[in-house]
Amino acid sequence: MEPRLVNSFPYEVMFEKKDMMERLEIIVSWGHYEIRVLRFHLTSFDAGRFIDFHNHAEFEFHFIPRGKGAVILEDTPYSLAEGMFYLTGPGVMHYQEASPEEAMDELCLHVDIVPRFKSDVDPWEAAEAEECIEKLRHFPLKPTQDTHHAMHCFLEAYEAADMKYRGFYTSIKQSVISILLKSARAWDSGDTGAEAPIRDMLEHRYHYAVQYIEANYANNLTLDNVAEKLNISARQLQRVFRSMDENRPFSKIVEDIRLQAVCRRLEESSMPIEQVAQTEGFSNATYLHSVFRRRFGMTPAAYRKWKQAIN
Repeated sequence: MEPRLVNSFPYEVMFEKKDMMERLEIIVSWGHYEIRVLRFHLTSFDAGRFIDFHNHAEFEFHFIPRGKGAVILEDTPYSLAEGMFYLTGPGVMHYQEASPEEAMDELCLHVDIVPRFKSDVDPWEAAEAEECIEKLRHFPLKPTQDTHHAMHCFLEAYEAADMKYRGFYTSIKQSVISILLKSARAWDSGDTGAEAPIRDMLEHRYHYAVQYIEANYANNLTLDNVAEKLNISARQLQRVFRSMDENRPFSKIVEDIRLQAVCRRLEESSMPIEQVAQTEGFSNATYLHSVFRRRFGMTPAAYRKWKQAIN
């Protein structure tokens, strides 16, 4: 048997802290399910080692990152080689062994999947979780290739936990869901699942444009530069505004937002009117005075005095 090249095996690091992932209480809420991680580790079978027939009460995902061996699922034997994986669901009898000539490593994820109905769950997430878990429940008892590289998720989760990356617990939970999804995809036959939700692009563009104006109203905004942020033409953006509210074209929306800001500034500060005008996007106090008087029937100074009096 040829000696292994340690540096060529990226998962070798996972042998350093074998039970690190299993010390964590990992519970993932996904759709109407709670996924409890029971085991999450890398193990190794010495050449010729076997584990006699047994079963588990949970789902067990088996990935072969290195080596070769065999598995018997119920009563059918299969060969195993690097890059393959298989799934044993609750109650499935299986026997595992490494090749007599070569050791075999195995990445294992044991999860208990428990229904947990939640009234406020995202319906699209719930549909995708249901579709994936239903597929796993009826997964063929036969090894296949890890075509979507689910085993990479083991290393990503381990490194996140080991290095204590910011948000590492969330990263681990995301890795668990990724393993389930990528495993289910391995047996996809080209059929597609439920479509993701589609935006109403007219409404989406309108709200995005308004949000952009609200964030940048104090700058020199033009229809062209707002349209550029939406990757559409100025003419298209004009049609968006007309379609949503024909009485609020681009110029009216900008003016409304700037006047709201001016009112807040007048109420909350003693800043001079000229400075208020420039701070909130108006070219000068004279122009602000004209717009403000036309809209509210009083000057900015009168508005400030009135607000101070009633407060």
